[in-house]
This record gives sequence, C-alpha cells and structure tokens, in this order.
Amino acid sequence: MKKAVIIGAGPAGVTAAYELLKQSKEYEVLVLEESEEIGGISRTVRYHGNRMDIGGHRFFSKDERVTDWWDKLMPRQGQPSFDDKVLGRTVPLEKNGPDPEKEDRVMLTRNRVSRIYYHKRFFDYPIKLNIKLFRDMGLGTAIVAGFSYLKAAFNKLPEDSLENFYVNCFGRKLYSMFFEGYTEKLWGRHPKEIAPDWGAQRTKGLSIMGILKDNLQKLFPNKQDKKHVQTSLIEEFNYPKYGPGQLWETAAAEVEQMGGEIRKGCKVTKVNTANGKVESLVYECNGEEVTVEGDVFISSMPVKDLVAGMNNVPDDMAKIAAGLPYRDFVTVGLLVNKLNLKNETKLKTLNNIVPDCWIYVQDVGVKLGRIQIFNNWSPYLVADPEKTVWIGLEYFCTEGDKYWKLSEEKWVKYGTAELLKMGVISSERDVLDAHREKVKKAYPAYFDTYDHMDDLIGYLNQFSNLYCVGRNGQHRYNNMDHSMATSFEAVGNILSGRADKKNIWNVNTEKEYHEEKK
Repeated sequence: MKKAVIIGAGPAGVTAAYELLKQSKEYEVLVLEESEEIGGISRTVRYHGNRMDIGGHRFFSKDERVTDWWDKLMPRQGQPSFDDKVLGRTVPLEKNGPDPEKEDRVMLTRNRVSRIYYHKRFFDYPIKLNIKLFRDMGLGTAIVAGFSYLKAAFNKLPEDSLENFYVNCFGRKLYSMFFEGYTEKLWGRHPKEIAPDWGAQRTKGLSIMGILKDNLQKLFPNKQDKKHVQTSLIEEFNYPKYGPGQLWETAAAEVEQMGGEIRKGCKVTKVNTANGKVESLVYECNGEEVTVEGDVFISSMPVKDLVAGMNNVPDDMAKIAAGLPYRDFVTVGLLVNKLNLKNETKLKTLNNIVPDCWIYVQDVGVKLGRIQIFNNWSPYLVADPEKTVWIGLEYFCTEGDKYWKLSEEKWVKYGTAELLKMGVISSERDVLDAHREKVKKAYPAYFDTYDHMDDLIGYLNQFSNLYCVGRNGQHRYNNMDHSMATSFEAVGNILSGRADKKNIWNVNTEKEYHEEKK
C-alpha cells in the first residue's frame, strides 16, 4: 500500500483526496489541515444562526468534470427554495431533485447579480453599454469615456503593467472610474506597479468590444449560429443551501467514509527532501512535532511556506519564494434591519432588497472593497431572511498592518461608519449583531518576485513525487473550479505515472473569461 500525504483541506486538497480514493485502491490517504475547519477560504462560518461565505463562491464552471463532481455530491434543487416560494419566482428545477425546504444536501439556482457602487449610483458589472450607463454617468462623462476608448483602440499601450492592460481594454476614463481605485484597494499597489497577468486572467475576453458583442447577441438571439456563438456572461449559478463550506464538509465526510484520514490543527513546518524526492513532512499538532513519511505529496499550502520549510533550497529559489506577495482579507459580518439601497431592478427579492450577491465599492473615499448580501446567495444563510439583512463587508489588508491588528469591536465600528458615510444604512442602531473573520494569504499577488515564478516552478517540478495544486499551492489567483482541476490533473499524473507536470500548472491559462457559457 502506497501513502499519499496531502497538505490542506481546501477545495484542491479535498478534491485530490477524494479522487485518489475513488480511482485507486493502491493509496492510503492522509490530509493535514492547519486550521480546525474544512474548505479553506471556501469554508462557511457559522455565527448566531447566520452563515458567512468567506469571499463569495459561485458554483459555475466550463469544466464538465467539475460540474459533474458537484452534481454527484450535491444534486440541484428539484423544488423551489424558501424565497422562490414566497416570491413566486420561477427557477430551473432538476427532475427528481431534492426539495431544499426538506433536505439539506442540495444545490440552489441563484441569479448572478454583481454591480458597481460608485458615487452612490449602481453600474452594471461587467459594464453594459446601454442608455442607463450613459444616463448615470452624465452626458459629458459619457462623451469623454467614448473618445477615451477610441483613443485607446487606435493607440495601444505596451501591456507591461496592469494599468496599461485596463486602459487598452476600456480607455483611460473608464479605467480611472471603475478599475484604478478598486485595484489599488485590493492589492495595496497602484496598477502601474502590478504585472498585467492578473487582469488578463480575471477579465478574460472582457473589453468594450466584448461587451458590445455580448449586448448584440442578447438583442438578436435567434440570428446566432449556435455552433459558432460567442460566449456570453452567465446570469445564473449554483450554490449549496448552506454555503460553499457545506459542499467541502460533505466531500470531506466522503473521503473519510472511503478510508481517508483528515487531521485538523496540523501545521506543516518542514519538508524533508533527498535525491530529487520528498521523503517526509514534519507537522506541529498540540505543541508536538510529528514526522510523516509518504510516497506521494500533494501540496495546496502557500508556495512561500512550502519552500521555506524545505531543506537545501538554493539561495535564488529561496529568495523568489520568500518574496512572493499575498493580500490578506477581513470580512465584517453585520446583521441589519434594512439597507438604504432601493431595488430598481425587475428582480424579485425578499423585502425588496437589492438583488446583488456582491456590490463592488469603487469609491476611493472608503476602504471598503465589496459588500456581500448573504440573503441573495441563499436564504438559508440567514436565520430570519424576511426581517433582517445579513451582509459581509470585505476589506483587503496585509497581515501585520494596522488594519489586520484592529480588534473585532473596532472593525465593527469602522465598517458601520463607512456604511453610514456611503448612505447604505441610516443609523448605528440599524446594526443588530456583528462578527469579524480574518483570512491570511487569501489572494496571491502578481508583483515583486512573481516575475520569476516560472523559475520556481521549474525548481519544484524537479521533485518527482511533489505536486503543487490549488490557488496558494500554485500562487495563482484561481477560482474554485480551477483549483479542483489542478487536483484532477495531479491525480491523473500520479495514477498514470506521467512525469511531466505542465498539465497541472497550465490549468487556467486559457484566454477565455472565467464566467462565460457556450
């Protein structure tokens, strides 16, 4: 019997464990998780009967391996959910699918609504070139934006920075309105200091021309050649009844039922290598050091920490790994009576709240980056979705900075003050309850030593039995489905004996937008 040791019980680690056990009887599987939770940044946090989705996770993928995997673990709803029933809302139902009012192991179908909140007005995200956009921008600004785009279209800048990438796609005016300030909030760096890779990955195919094509396709749907139709942005996604963590907890339980072992509270600190292989790991648990040997090692821990724990690392490789930057994350959950945001859409919601899952806050006068409205992700995330609104205020910071060190009480006051400043709530008395969550290394960043990431990949690939998977395992801003796909590829390589690992690292390098459908 061979032994596979997997670092991390997030989407990539749990997927790898599940697939190894499902596809092979040759491997004993051990998963080591530093925290006491399953799901990594895709976990669900429970607080006073309400649930928080850390970061927001849409269950949508172009990869059928991923969607089939989700469907097997958590079937799609066959009956209306609570809010569907109350609102008389029609949603796609799966034949013989579970009833979310009676069963918990169920995926809901939700509306994809994410908008930009800028100068106390809502703008569609991605931007739609329609009358509403120009009306909200004002005629003068719209004209400037139009000429700015035309200038960018005929005078392309060298795409050697994220700033130039965005200017080429949208023109300088729209870039300054909708991308510059938000990007600096997110990364703590001006876009001119950031490599263009992140923008190319997160806005694949998204540009003024792409938006125009998408709008035209919706105007003339019957004139499309379905075999050659341009992809368009998704308008629905699936979502577990109790948030993303529910799916990963379910998958982890299946791993254990198949004989796998998951040890929580186990922080990997050392990686012992020799002769081009990883021989063993050392982890800390309850103040003790434990050494575990294995035949295969799958790592979803941050590359920075993985290399720091390895022996005999060349100085240049150690320097690259040590310099890889991350952005950390704080979510402040607020339970409020109501929001001062009017629902001017045609979408029905409980208490007629705005229908957004996320609201992107582009105003640079506040530090707040995004607002999640958990009621709209799933009514089952909220103890009383008909009388209260449960929101998550998302802040980007750096571990150890003054924001990271703020107490929960100060964070709640800070977030409440920003909502008052923006006019989202009317009074501090509107806040009924609050909870703060902190997440380390939530976002791998594309600057500093990231320019030399390919060199580090080449070094790590020399260890024949080491496979790096997932967002932090590859230092790539992957979505959840891409993290899973890296594990599918890794397990395929392990079971087939394939030595070349390019297929694992090449996941999510295709030049298509993340959330499109064929």
